[in-house]
Amino acid sequence: MPNTRPAAVAGLFYPGDAVTLARTVAQSLARATQTAGAAGPSAPDAAPKALIVPHAGYVYSGATAAQAYALLAPQRDQIRRVVLLGPVHRVPVRGLALPDADAFETPLGRVEIDAQAVAELQGLPQVTRSRAAHAQEHSLEVQLPFLQTVLADFKLLPLAVGDASPAEVAEVLERLWGGPETLIVVSSDLSHFLDHDSARATDGATLRQILTLQGGISHRQACGATPVNGLLLAARGKGLSPRLIAQCNSGDTTGERQRVVGYASVSFNESVPVDAPATVQESLHVR
Repeated sequence: MPNTRPAAVAGLFYPGDAVTLARTVAQSLARATQTAGAAGPSAPDAAPKALIVPHAGYVYSGATAAQAYALLAPQRDQIRRVVLLGPVHRVPVRGLALPDADAFETPLGRVEIDAQAVAELQGLPQVTRSRAAHAQEHSLEVQLPFLQTVLADFKLLPLAVGDASPAEVAEVLERLWGGPETLIVVSSDLSHFLDHDSARATDGATLRQILTLQGGISHRQACGATPVNGLLLAARGKGLSPRLIAQCNSGDTTGERQRVVGYASVSFNESVPVDAPATVQESLHVR
């Protein structure tokens, strides 16, 4: 029998039954496509090499994540490997932890772990294995139903990121970079539990760092700061061009204004988009 990591947060962060989950994800992607269409042509974002996406419950950040995942539609049959990095929330680890599993499962089915990708990381001292780190971790799991919906046939390389340097994360990404068949996804929310206006200001500053490929993002700015900083280091080396796709916070959904969590989706392209915003400030007006 395959060693499968079962869904841990189905019914909590996203719908727990397959029919409702499939409908929820499909509707979110359809609305994202309509929003992008209303905003005008989006060809520059049609082929991202990497994405930063939020990982809260779908009711809070699902629409923001969907706007990034909708960009993958033209690559549905091309992307065959997804390198997925997210921060650990429950179990501390040193470095980047692979799961002790052959597949991840959601209500939409199983996603096979890419054994070849695992082999490519052999010899890197910062890469370990930890069943515990993955067992209840939501930052990776909540991305899977979107990926299962927008991609046709892919394998997964999931990494739970703990105490690691940007260089250690970037080294892992370099090993797995590949070509157009490989997508990198970094799972991260932004600020936590500020008031609504302070969150908008803080998250705006964080996004300016990301959009200018500046590292040094703290965990107060983003819970996934470690993999984000590693991606930014790799992106500088590879000449990627970042673009803000969507930004919001939990108060935009709930109406809460005193304690909110910030979310954003950012795409990274391997060539400079012809129609990209002329300035970071212009990009920050994207919603």
